[in-house]
Amino acid sequence: MGGVPRRVVFAIVLGTLLNPLNSSMIAVALVTLHLDFGIDLGTSTWLISAFYLAGAVGQPLMGRLADLLGARRVFLTGLTVALLVSIAAPFSPTFGWLVAARVVQAFATSTAYPSGLGLIRAAAGGGRIPAQALAMMSVAASVSAALGPTIGGFVLSVGGWQWIFLVNVPITALGIVLGLRWLPAPPPSEAASAGLADLDVPGVLLFAGTLTSLLAGLLALGSMQGLILLAAVPLLAALLAVRELRCASPFFDLRLLAANPVLIGVFMQFAATTFVFYTFFFGLPIWLEEIRGFDARAAGLLILPVTGLGVLVTPFAARLVSRRGTRSSLVIGSVFMLMGSALLLTFGPTTPVPALIAVALVLGIPNGFNNMGLQAALYEAAPPARTSWAGGQFQTFRYIGAILSSTLLAAVFKQHASTAGLHDIAILMTVVAVALIVASVSVRGRAAAVESVVPPPG
Repeated sequence: MGGVPRRVVFAIVLGTLLNPLNSSMIAVALVTLHLDFGIDLGTSTWLISAFYLAGAVGQPLMGRLADLLGARRVFLTGLTVALLVSIAAPFSPTFGWLVAARVVQAFATSTAYPSGLGLIRAAAGGGRIPAQALAMMSVAASVSAALGPTIGGFVLSVGGWQWIFLVNVPITALGIVLGLRWLPAPPPSEAASAGLADLDVPGVLLFAGTLTSLLAGLLALGSMQGLILLAAVPLLAALLAVRELRCASPFFDLRLLAANPVLIGVFMQFAATTFVFYTFFFGLPIWLEEIRGFDARAAGLLILPVTGLGVLVTPFAARLVSRRGTRSSLVIGSVFMLMGSALLLTFGPTTPVPALIAVALVLGIPNGFNNMGLQAALYEAAPPARTSWAGGQFQTFRYIGAILSSTLLAAVFKQHASTAGLHDIAILMTVVAVALIVASVSVRGRAAAVESVVPPPG
């Protein structure tokens, strides 16, 4: 796997699947929790929103800690905390305690991807991109997120909502055992660091405040609370910039990003790709149920090809990246995204089911090619001393894309779904796909330039 032993990849993948699995598995338990705790259904969705917000902040924070303290240590600590919270959460006496448990769970599972990326770099050494190892991480995330509701529904049918948490116990326990046996123990990537003493705590707090205000404001868009939160974003961002430019070892390294436009481009492309994916993945089922009259199960099955084909094409994308670099994978994925988005404009109340499935299949291809290409581009662009931090920021932009998608769907389908609304969404998806094609075509030129502008680590 590009110089990375299979057992190392397996141990990392076992940890990285936990965050996407738990982000989606809880969805099927919201009605049960709303009844058990005597809360309204809208309040129960905080179990999802709180997880997203904590994960968006937690991913880069845990990545920074992995750079400072060592990727293996942070990876195993995260799994240990995830194990403990999975055991404790079922005993939550109130709904507030359960939300708090979900926040801790989000932070704990957020250690796996950024520290796993650092472990892969340590195991692979220099040279070519370990495309197969990155592909395994991508497949694990896609499969676990897609199967989360199915797994959640199964465990809910044989037990109470408590099993949504307890199902994590064997996975985390096995991950800890295999991690202790198989994972390498590279030194902190910033060799001159003083560990936690080097952590820019004010920068972390300002970054968390800025990001939380932005995402929570988007989630509450249209309300006074949302306006207040969004109005606070420029002020918090300005304070963050002033702090980080004066800090010798900043958490949100603006100088690094300014010197590395490729890395900024990767982050933005990942947010855009995620935006298109979630807009279709969550928007089409709403339209299928309200306009076409399908039940929830049938709508879910019709959307399943998106994830299924994405998983199937990822190994092909990995081989393409190994042979021809990241640009080919990104261009192919973005072209299919454009085709699928444009085809959505043909959907109507009488569109045959085979046509619906065909478009879902077309939009499944970018799910594999774009995700694989962007992970490889991230690996190339990230300075070795900041690999885990960059991996965490990469995942933060996934949350940004997902929440922007939710905001769009809430605005377009505010009262009820409509074919005209679906077409409006398709037009925006098409525009984003065109922008991604333009960005993808320019990847190679920018990647070549970055070597001369990014300062060496240390």
